Amino acid sequence: MGEVHTGLLQNSGEISESTCRQVLALMAGETVRVSRRPIVHALSPERLTGVDCALPTASRSRVRGVGTVMSRCAVTGGRVAQGSSYVRVVRSEADRRLPWSHYLARPGVVEVLGKAKAADLAEGFTGDSAPGGTGGACLDGACLNLGAVSGRFLDLVQASPLLDRRAPFKIPRTSLRWVAETGEPSIRFTLHTEQERTLRLTHPGPFTPAVVDLCEDLATHDWLLTSLLVIVERARIGGTQGAQAVARLAPAIDHLMHLWMPAARVEEWLTPFWESLERRPGFSRQWRSLVDRVRDQVAMNTLALLNATAEAGRR
Repeated sequence: MGEVHTGLLQNSGEISESTCRQVLALMAGETVRVSRRPIVHALSPERLTGVDCALPTASRSRVRGVGTVMSRCAVTGGRVAQGSSYVRVVRSEADRRLPWSHYLARPGVVEVLGKAKAADLAEGFTGDSAPGGTGGACLDGACLNLGAVSGRFLDLVQASPLLDRRAPFKIPRTSLRWVAETGEPSIRFTLHTEQERTLRLTHPGPFTPAVVDLCEDLATHDWLLTSLLVIVERARIGGTQGAQAVARLAPAIDHLMHLWMPAARVEEWLTPFWESLERRPGFSRQWRSLVDRVRDQVAMNTLALLNATAEAGRR
């Protein structure tokens, strides 16, 4: 299970690959991984956070988990920033609290002490009570809050002195809370609020980090689609003069429209899940519709300006 927070990098323009490396150098001596094709994507070293807390359950039963949370940050296209945290939940063989050395030797694993059902934990983490909370229902004590960990690391990146903090427009962050289980392939993506989403994914075979890549890629494109929709709504097309509407659409043209590349970094065996989301709800279909609307407004305004110039020249 994991949670991804996605937002606009707090800088006036796109940052270079070398600046991405510096912004994401969160751990001394660790390497920032960068891929250049088909779009620049920089990924920070992974960091561990120790947890000993209650786990979310739909049944509200008491379940304790001990282990480490794996976290990382990414910058896509020099514009989109992400904080991502995840854990693999397993049953403890000892069924008792062990020394921290045991858990540190198993990075990204949280061991369940006592009895717990996978379905109960999954529903508790992504169920109706999950969005906006700590990740589900806990009777007492601290509850596993992957969103807080993701948000903290994203804040760390956004606070980099290398960023001028003059973002060209304001767009809220989105959060994607996800659970991946082993079984017959299926995927369910749910919008809860304007900023909160959940994903239930079932796939064959054991968990691999490729599943995290898929969830982060989905979170990136969900944020891009949400942001473009907000910008188009703010432009009030049809309710304002053409030039004014186009000026309000300019941030989408300058900073967002070239970033749409779904599944570009997703392993081939996971691409059918993206294809399923493309059929319904149809991410790329809605994206193309919005992009066409932006371009039509620019074209119409350009024609109007050319006609006005021609008329002025004939006088």
